Amino acid sequence: MTDPTVAGPRQTISFEFFPPHSPEASLRLWRSVERLAPLAPSFVSVTYGAGGTTRERTMAAILAIRDRARLDVAGHLTCVGASREETLDVARGYAKLGARSVVALRGDPPKGADRFVPHPDGFTSAAELVTALAADGVQNIYVAAYPEVHPEAASPEADIDNLKRKLDAGATAALTQFFFDSELFLRFRDRCTAAGITAPIHPGILPVENFDRLVNFAGRCGASVPEFMHRAFGNAGTPEEKAVLATAIATDQCDRLRAEGVEHFHFYTLNNPDLTFDICRAIGVEVQPLSMAAQGGN
Repeated sequence: MTDPTVAGPRQTISFEFFPPHSPEASLRLWRSVERLAPLAPSFVSVTYGAGGTTRERTMAAILAIRDRARLDVAGHLTCVGASREETLDVARGYAKLGARSVVALRGDPPKGADRFVPHPDGFTSAAELVTALAADGVQNIYVAAYPEVHPEAASPEADIDNLKRKLDAGATAALTQFFFDSELFLRFRDRCTAAGITAPIHPGILPVENFDRLVNFAGRCGASVPEFMHRAFGNAGTPEEKAVLATAIATDQCDRLRAEGVEHFHFYTLNNPDLTFDICRAIGVEVQPLSMAAQGGN
């Protein structure tokens, strides 16, 4: 656990939420925002379904977070299933809601498709999307990075070359896919530096809510799960024991990365804030009154 008396780099955090699909899910989202806003995140992001399948819900979530918590929101945006103008219209819609940032992604193929096929009038890559967003005046553009290599990349070198294209096109920083072995991130960061990348690369941290679901999900997106986690969660009997274990693993991960100069952590909350809150508190993030925390998003 982080010792708050030990000097280190300035620590900042951000959170990812997904748009709700039902009234009950809306309550869960707002509970997540209320729980985590007092930690004063630098920004929060809201995901966006392939081909705009969650467009209205994403817009509504952004509006609620801006109006009720006054946090800086980054709306996700993909290249899937839309023309260039339609895609940019979404970003302009975010801006009208007060969302000053965008997470620019190529996006996964829609259900039933085995590979990404650009819209005839659409963007063919995240780098193209970043170029257009920057030209359109978007203030902050975040892109994805993959410490364990994107599943479709021809090689680790090609994956880093693609990341560099996105950053050179005007992206502000990169947010990584989740990982659990800190050395994977550190080696990836070293390779990025060697390739001439100077923009910040923020590690993505995923608290383990359900280990079996995590293993299945990690397999689909090419992320490895260390053997020690299989043993540890196999030995954890009660939900309380699993929650303590999940908090300890993520806290240790953040502490190791912070010791190596990492200054910002991006948490994938899954709209379930309690583990993320406990981890942030364990690494020394201070709680502020909600009104004070929200001032950082204006």
